[in-house]
Amino acid sequence: MTHPAGDFPFALTDAEWRQRLSPAQYQVMRAHGTERPGSCALLHEKRMGVFACAGCGQKLFASKLKFESGTGWPSFNDPLPGSVETTVDRAYGMVRTEVHCSQCGSHLGHVFEDGPPPTGLRYCINGVALDFEPE
Repeated sequence: MTHPAGDFPFALTDAEWRQRLSPAQYQVMRAHGTERPGSCALLHEKRMGVFACAGCGQKLFASKLKFESGTGWPSFNDPLPGSVETTVDRAYGMVRTEVHCSQCGSHLGHVFEDGPPPTGLRYCINGVALDFEPE
């Protein structure tokens, strides 16, 4: 599912998204795909900084809230305020909570209720959907 232009503050045509994103990024962020677990270098990023949307640059997650979940995808306790939105994802015969960028609507991953304290949440995010900005 792709988002129609105009639904989000940062909107591009499908052709513009294809030009802006790599094929792997497009598959995840605009076609709701998933990267192979363990395939992204950002999984092992441990420096202080901020993870931003690879589509529009909006800051999404502070590195201090990143943790090792053992799943093969970058995982975070909580997003920066107002940076993401969620929708119900009923694909693949299951019900999950999809996470997308509130600025451009790009698919980022899913959120689960099996994370560590203090939130108990695990934002499981595709690394190709992120850019890292070190402090």
